[in-house]
Amino acid sequence: MMRKRMTRVAVALTAALAMTGCSTNGDGGDEPLPNTDNERKYIELTRAEQALVTNNNDFAFNLFRRMTFSGPAGPCFESPKSEIVSPISITYALGMLNNGAAGQTQAEINKVLGFGNTGAQDINDFCRKMLTEAPALDNLTTVRIANTIFLNKDYQLKSDFVDKAKANYDAVPETRNFADGKTLGVINQWASDHTEKMIEKILDEDEFSPGAVSYLLNAIYFKGAWSEKFDKKNTKDETFKGYAGQKTVPMMHQEHEFGYLREDGFQVLSLPYGNGAYDMTILLPDEGKTVADVLSSLTAETWRRLRYVRTALVDVKLPRFESKSGIDVVGIMTALGMPSAFSPETAEFPEFCNVPTFIGQMKQAARIKLNEEGTEAAAVTLIGDFVSAVAPSEPQRVQFHATRPFLYVISEQSTGAIFFIGQYMGE
Repeated sequence: MMRKRMTRVAVALTAALAMTGCSTNGDGGDEPLPNTDNERKYIELTRAEQALVTNNNDFAFNLFRRMTFSGPAGPCFESPKSEIVSPISITYALGMLNNGAAGQTQAEINKVLGFGNTGAQDINDFCRKMLTEAPALDNLTTVRIANTIFLNKDYQLKSDFVDKAKANYDAVPETRNFADGKTLGVINQWASDHTEKMIEKILDEDEFSPGAVSYLLNAIYFKGAWSEKFDKKNTKDETFKGYAGQKTVPMMHQEHEFGYLREDGFQVLSLPYGNGAYDMTILLPDEGKTVADVLSSLTAETWRRLRYVRTALVDVKLPRFESKSGIDVVGIMTALGMPSAFSPETAEFPEFCNVPTFIGQMKQAARIKLNEEGTEAAAVTLIGDFVSAVAPSEPQRVQFHATRPFLYVISEQSTGAIFFIGQYMGE
């Protein structure tokens, strides 16, 4: 049997969050209408679209579970480290690449991302709706989504793939000589420019291949200030009971009415940004419980229920912290159900370019900063492909002291779409 000829292609995706600013959706595309009075706006979904978001949120929880307390062969340990990942970033990266896929490979990508038998176009439609509508929900919260394709001059993308990339992702291919010694710098500069320098480098020199067919990039940038900021004068050093033992951390403190829910084994606190279109949901395990205990019970359906919090007067303590993650996603995505994309013998990307490809590398690096003003975070996903020839109630007064490990989710409120999910373990 003739072996397929191999070259390298890569797809990279960048995502970032930060604290304040104006809203735009990046290069080109539909400019959101100004929200002059900053009225709370919503993304309207059909019943079918809401089902897709629900399934994609299941992917988010499955991804984070596999990342934090699972090994390549299955559940084996709980990560002692603070972690963060952007599942919607992976959805954008794979969604764009999936327009070049077919057969079993496309079916597996659809299924893992939560889109089942609905097809690649449904992923496109979801990404397009978030790209054009998410930036206009809150004048005090910035959301930018940008995409691009750097193409090696020695290769040619299929015209239908290019059309879909332009129509759904505003991604316009730029043809370059990858052997000119400049392309790596151009790629890293694009990432820096579209994340306000949050992600200054997405590829190291030893990771960049002059023989790659292309690099596909997506940047998601979020900038959100708390609706109710923490007063820095109330931040004191306190003990945090971390995974590896006690440590002293700067603990922010305020008392205010927030969304709150008491569940069996954990508490839920909702901290809104800006006008409330986006928020951070914090899930704090009870004493004697672990983050893994909470995470093991989370699905898209439980997430839907947990979002219906009630207003309570909450005494909040929350660490001011920074953490970062770096993970190899190949094993995780293979275990979640899309192995064929990573094998030169089984991958099917006939609609991508003029040579057959398979994904040989997929990783994500992410970072978060949380302080009295708001949240700043960034994530970079790199996919390297190789070519083969509720009603309100009277407020109760409660305590929510995050002095032990906890989960957090940054999401868009009207759809429940999860942008980032992480855990803070005190390390």
